[in-house]
Amino acid sequence: MCSADQDNQESEVGGCEKIGNWIDDLIRDVFYKIGKFVSFRPWTTIGLTMLIGIGFGGGFAVLESENRPEELWVPQNTLAEKEQEMYLNYFPPTTRINTMIISSKSPNNQKNVLTETTIQDALSLQQEIHTTPSNFNNDTFTANSTLVDLCTKAGGSCASSYDGVCQCLMSGILKMWNYDLETFNNDPDFMDTLNQYGSKEDLMAVLGNPTFDSSDQLVSAEAFTVTYFLDDRSYVQDGSTQDPINEQWEQDAFLDVIQKDPTPYTNVNIAYFSTRSFSDEFGGAITGDLNLVQISYLVTFVFLGATLGKIKCGPGSRWSMSIAAVAMIGLSTIAGFGLSALIGLFFGPVHSLLPFILLGIGVDDCFVIVNAFDRERKVPRKHEDDEALVERCARGLSRAGASITVTSMTDLVAFAISSTSALPALASFCAYASISITFLWFFASTFFTACLVLDERRQRGNRRDCFCCLTRGSGGNDNDNDNNDNELTEEDLNDNQEGIASTYFRKYHAPAILSKPGKAIVLLIFAGLLGFGIYGAINLSVENTERNFIPTDSYIIDYTDAADTWFSDDGTSVYFIFEETQANIGNGIYDKRVELADLDQRLTEKSTAPPYIAEPVSADAYRNVMTGLEEYLIAEGTDAIGNATLGADGWPTNQEDFVMTLENYVNFGAPGSQYSQDVAMVSDAETRETRLEAIRVEAEYVRLTKEKRGEVIEDSSKQIEAMDATRAMQESWTDLPPSFTYSNIFLAVEGFKVIQQELFSNVGLAIMSVAIIVLLTVGSFTTTILITLNVAFCIVEILGFMWAIGIAIDSVSVINIVLSVGLSVDYSAHVGHSFMLKGGNNWDRRVTETLADIGAAVLCGATSTFLAVAVLLGSSSYVFKVLSTQFALTVALGVSHGLVLLPVLMSLVGPKPFAAAEDLDAPVAGGKKEDNDDDVEITKKVDNASSEEDDASIPVPVMVEAEVPALTRVESDAKSIEV
Repeated sequence: MCSADQDNQESEVGGCEKIGNWIDDLIRDVFYKIGKFVSFRPWTTIGLTMLIGIGFGGGFAVLESENRPEELWVPQNTLAEKEQEMYLNYFPPTTRINTMIISSKSPNNQKNVLTETTIQDALSLQQEIHTTPSNFNNDTFTANSTLVDLCTKAGGSCASSYDGVCQCLMSGILKMWNYDLETFNNDPDFMDTLNQYGSKEDLMAVLGNPTFDSSDQLVSAEAFTVTYFLDDRSYVQDGSTQDPINEQWEQDAFLDVIQKDPTPYTNVNIAYFSTRSFSDEFGGAITGDLNLVQISYLVTFVFLGATLGKIKCGPGSRWSMSIAAVAMIGLSTIAGFGLSALIGLFFGPVHSLLPFILLGIGVDDCFVIVNAFDRERKVPRKHEDDEALVERCARGLSRAGASITVTSMTDLVAFAISSTSALPALASFCAYASISITFLWFFASTFFTACLVLDERRQRGNRRDCFCCLTRGSGGNDNDNDNNDNELTEEDLNDNQEGIASTYFRKYHAPAILSKPGKAIVLLIFAGLLGFGIYGAINLSVENTERNFIPTDSYIIDYTDAADTWFSDDGTSVYFIFEETQANIGNGIYDKRVELADLDQRLTEKSTAPPYIAEPVSADAYRNVMTGLEEYLIAEGTDAIGNATLGADGWPTNQEDFVMTLENYVNFGAPGSQYSQDVAMVSDAETRETRLEAIRVEAEYVRLTKEKRGEVIEDSSKQIEAMDATRAMQESWTDLPPSFTYSNIFLAVEGFKVIQQELFSNVGLAIMSVAIIVLLTVGSFTTTILITLNVAFCIVEILGFMWAIGIAIDSVSVINIVLSVGLSVDYSAHVGHSFMLKGGNNWDRRVTETLADIGAAVLCGATSTFLAVAVLLGSSSYVFKVLSTQFALTVALGVSHGLVLLPVLMSLVGPKPFAAAEDLDAPVAGGKKEDNDDDVEITKKVDNASSEEDDASIPVPVMVEAEVPALTRVESDAKSIEV
């Protein structure tokens, strides 16, 4: 085992330590050579890397977008997907729904909506909607359409007419007056007419909170619905479903009329929803919040410029490097997206978050590189020639390269593991992320480092930041101060020896957490956090969060609130499709006509337990063409629908007459035209015969919702139970024709069934991959275990906080949790790897030097990410709100684990250092370093004293070193390579 033996540092190095040393040497040597090339040819490097980025960016030409929910958030090759395919084969999409819930706006708080004035307003509004034309115009087609031109044609929508708007499939009580205001005004008793609508159950289905007298006569109601059905004209283009003609009507004739301000319909409140509403409102929220993303980039740019060097643009400032960092992230995004498109990965809505993710990871790499680059500077810039600068860059990149390689590899593999997810959106997103992170690592090592070399030349040449062609006047050159005797006193060395952050870690942070009470308190606090996280993770549940995607100020919220208030029992339709095939001899639809007509008896008393199917007592809750035909044949016979001979059971006597009768019954304008969408028939062009293929029976689930934290949400657990129980019930109908079930929620429910498993399996595999990559790149079991446990604890605690603040397991939070693995490992991996580079026998001292060295870079990277995230916390979009919340948790918990818990664990059970580690116990010229003494007596001569610029221009200024008698291992290798 590669564990530490603090009492015997000189003991024989084990095999695992040898492997770790070999891996460390290999990575450092590789990056030393990269640093040599980049620093010797910075302009060539920048040119080549830009060509590479732009070249791969050519993949944008073949980028394919995907916006269809069923292709994004639904596990592929599921039973629901097969059911939908079969269903659409028989019953292709035919309608788009536009609906209103109308209630009273009486000044005296009269809730009854069934008054003369409110119905008059509703009819006037309806007439304006169906007469208002929409104007669709594109390059190939122009149309001026009204409702009659676009609606689904079906008879029976009006009480006594088939003309005009009554040709359209509509529903609601206004049909009793043929949707005509004049007809209503001529009605002497509109309540008596309304009571002829149907049964009490039929009225209850379309009225909100109706009241009836002792004779079951309708007295009042608080709301009623009006629904329009348009013929579906959709097609798929560029990965999204489009229906521009209908969408234009929905905007011009439906939404614009209702949203008119001021409204002429002063007696009614209108809650409304259109098929296009969700995409409009959700897309609008996302688009609006993209401005916040731009602000977060600006905040990050400012923070980078202020912390990489001096804030004031002048000597020691590095604002140009802030630009270089943003350019590096941009190149990585372009190249990563382009290559992903070239290999055929689709681009989904959540992929737009990736540049933000790359920003957080890329900034961390920049701070680590700059920190290492600055710490390798041994002389003032004025006395550092090009050869010395090349050597410093090579040594700095060899120091930082291993650290960013560990974090980049762990991020890459964590995302690559999740790219195998059953959810297409998550799989594609993670594939994009892993590819983009590869480019980010490459461009950080080359492009950004080359820019850093040029910036060092700029500072040495006394040229202006961001205007590098302009040289500052001699009065502004405070780069270096000549000192005739070349003597740098101890007072000079102590002045600005370390930056504020490093000083804080050395003098305050490390002593506080490494004292005996400090260690006990840290372990106790994090044990409590872990316990809280475990409890929250256990109680975290899968939820249907579809409503959360709606902005809080959207009119859709008003509609869902109205539906919850007045139509809380209304649920989602579920269809039972019965197939007629050649093999169904004796078991076809005609053979089982009586059983199919009585199917409602099999669906009774199913509302209070799975499958939660509403009682089939009204036309809205249950629709069966076989039941309708049976009742019609009993009452009217076949005179009006083909005059087929009826048998003793009241049905046509053979299969051919049955199909002919059924066809005539459901045709437009026929008595059963309301069932026209429920029968699938095919006409044979040669024989001119009609063949029955399938029928569908529509039932309805009860409203499967629950209240959580004061809000009504969809109950995903009950939806899963309902789907599974419905399928089991249908499979038990062995005495009926072959059948299957379909509901438009089944695809989403299939996702609910697997998403929790996806969360824990992806996170588990990602953490496992972190362990493997850390072991391969660090070569220490102890370090690997500590870093992996640190990341695992952090993720568990994030899950706990998600439960506490009400973030459920859904498609958005699962993606963000996978991202959290990648981000949280960065903070721990940097610290763990830096600890391996600190030698000596005193583990507390090693931890202190680690925090003083890398702590500032880690803290700056975390702070920049948190500041960028903080901008998004005020977002109105659910996607950005959850993203920013989970990111804030990741940064806060990740950096606290990396800078507090991990250092304490390292001090207790940390591993031995690399062979190439800096020996903190080695004697130095002019004095001796004691194991337990942080003070160092240093007297050193240099060519010139460092100026204020040299120290202030780096995020963690260099520790000025004395002459060391023996070169470290890396220094020896570096010199041999140079020779």
